[in-house]
Amino acid sequence: MRIVITEFISLDGVVQAPGGPDEDTDGGFAHGGWSHPYFDPEVVGGAFTGALTGAEALLYGRRTWQGMAAAWPERAGDPFADRMNAIPKYVVSRTLGDAELTWNTTRIPGDEALARVRELRATGGGDLVVMGSPTLVRALLREGLADELVLMTMPVLLGGGKTIFPDDGGLRGFELVSAATGANGAQVRTFRPAAGG
Repeated sequence: MRIVITEFISLDGVVQAPGGPDEDTDGGFAHGGWSHPYFDPEVVGGAFTGALTGAEALLYGRRTWQGMAAAWPERAGDPFADRMNAIPKYVVSRTLGDAELTWNTTRIPGDEALARVRELRATGGGDLVVMGSPTLVRALLREGLADELVLMTMPVLLGGGKTIFPDDGGLRGFELVSAATGANGAQVRTFRPAAGG
């Protein structure tokens, strides 16, 4: 399986709470929902549809999974929502119990996350798509476990917030595979690790 990371991201690298004001206010973050003015159904929506079409399963961190599991089941009735609801999911968590799992989800214990992701990556099949989940994504990028990075860059500066990028001083090369610009200025760029890192 390929590990495909998809992220809404600001010009200054923030991924926190793109979907709504109460999504994630950690650190006093007050700009929740910042991606909405720039969402382009064709370009940005098409990137999500494409990622989901190639997905064998979805992978989330606990906080992102809880938000998605609370929102998506009630959206049943259109093809994208039906696919989101039907596809198998994994959630990395140290705190969730198996009895709390819903939404076609299997728990990966937090202390086993990287080993389990490596096992999943070694199996055949489609993509394992990660949405949101900045703490998990940072670990995957740090460990070289991302096969593709789809960044939906919105033309806005947020002045601080959570990021997906490791801050360990490591140099990691990527190559641009594709790019498209939406009507509202959002850019969807797909990167893959460069040969030789």
